[in-house]
Amino acid sequence: MKQLQDKITDEGIVLSEQVLKVDSFLNHQIDPQLMKAVGDEFADRFRTAGITKILTIESSGIAPSVMAGLMLGVPVIFARKRASLTLNQNLISAQVKSFTKKETNTISVSGDFLSPDDTLLIIDDFLANGQAALGLLDIAEQAGAKVAGIGIVIEKGFQQGGRLLRDRGVRVESLAIVESLEDGSVTFRKETGI
Repeated sequence: MKQLQDKITDEGIVLSEQVLKVDSFLNHQIDPQLMKAVGDEFADRFRTAGITKILTIESSGIAPSVMAGLMLGVPVIFARKRASLTLNQNLISAQVKSFTKKETNTISVSGDFLSPDDTLLIIDDFLANGQAALGLLDIAEQAGAKVAGIGIVIEKGFQQGGRLLRDRGVRVESLAIVESLEDGSVTFRKETGI
């Protein structure tokens, strides 16, 4: 997605050969126009997949998920990383190790909002080692829901997550695949979604 790649090139900050900071438009401050375009693109790619709900993880996956949910006309469910007084019954949980935060979180959703009748689209902001996506797949499996695919805003193609998911037969649609962060600059894979 050229608009996204241009935004990454213009505003992304390479912190190391492993870390790309995009907090000016995705991870802290949100660019609503870009998120609308991202949501439109996910909706276009998954329009015929029979999606009934979108599943994401707090917090950076929420904005692109809501925009895609708006375009597809489906609800968005987000997994929480912290305990809540109101989210305390019928929980479906999984363990997720964060690449950037170097910590493991228990993510949870209410089982009241997922069922075997659902066909889910999982959306997240980044795909690095695939741990968040695997945690969300685990939650979907526990609920008995079908997963039509995973939409990723930015995939780090030089890390194992994309290959790990695709090798499992999961449809992964990434809007921008970063091939390299070497020498302080972003290099994109020519083709996205593979």
